[in-house]
Amino acid sequence: MSVSRIYPKQIVPILSGGGTRLPAHIGILQALDDLNVKHETIVGVSGGSIIAAMYAKGFSVAEMKHLALNTDFRQFADFSLWRLLREGGLASGDVFEKWLDEQLDGATFASLKYPLHILATDVNGGGPALFNKETTPDVHVSAAVRASMSIPLIFSFKQFGDKLLVDGAVLSEDALFRDWQQDGTPSVCFRLQSRQKKEPLNKKARFALPTYVMLLIRTFMSALSREYVHAEHWHHTILVDTGEVSAVDFDANDIDKEALFEIGYNTTLAYLPDKLKKQYTQIS
Repeated sequence: MSVSRIYPKQIVPILSGGGTRLPAHIGILQALDDLNVKHETIVGVSGGSIIAAMYAKGFSVAEMKHLALNTDFRQFADFSLWRLLREGGLASGDVFEKWLDEQLDGATFASLKYPLHILATDVNGGGPALFNKETTPDVHVSAAVRASMSIPLIFSFKQFGDKLLVDGAVLSEDALFRDWQQDGTPSVCFRLQSRQKKEPLNKKARFALPTYVMLLIRTFMSALSREYVHAEHWHHTILVDTGEVSAVDFDANDIDKEALFEIGYNTTLAYLPDKLKKQYTQIS
């Protein structure tokens, strides 16, 4: 009797976290192509839902990378402290949602040929909020992405019926891992994590609140991304370490974006085959 280790040639990728670090998710998809690991369904959570939506619409990896490198993320940071007080977020998210809807040609979930699932968090007691062709066929994909990547304090809450939606990354891991294709195809969650960067403080600043709010958000998002991975899900999770690059680095330049792409690509190449081989051992 011999033991040969194999790993599946098909998975359901879960792209989790990201914010402005979305080039890392593009690198992950490029690595899946190069490893010849197929996927017929994709799941997007938080910033990862941006890339998941574009892939489901039919964007190639090259097209997504070109768009990321040539998009100024600062256009989405229409910050206002008055809006923070009134609507719970510095930015409305409307500029981003309109931009994404244009990229997706106004796609609804029903119009997509490739199965897409997007998860947000209902802070009004509802837990996970799932958007897909079955549950929300007529919803614009851009609206679901806008809800899923609503980083607390950065973007205003998104109302959807009786739900009050925020960042999908706030969800517990149990909400991510399910039989998405209903055929036993394994899921692998690619979760971006970062560490807090020490920022120089301007003690002479006239208005300290904006600085404090941004530091609070950076700290919260860094802590969230480094949350403990439960042992039950460890073999289905790949942590992609983006160093000190935060989910809210709207000033990212081409060099930063290219580096994030490489991090996602190299991490997937380095860890995915072994992760899958450890899960699937065939005795022949």
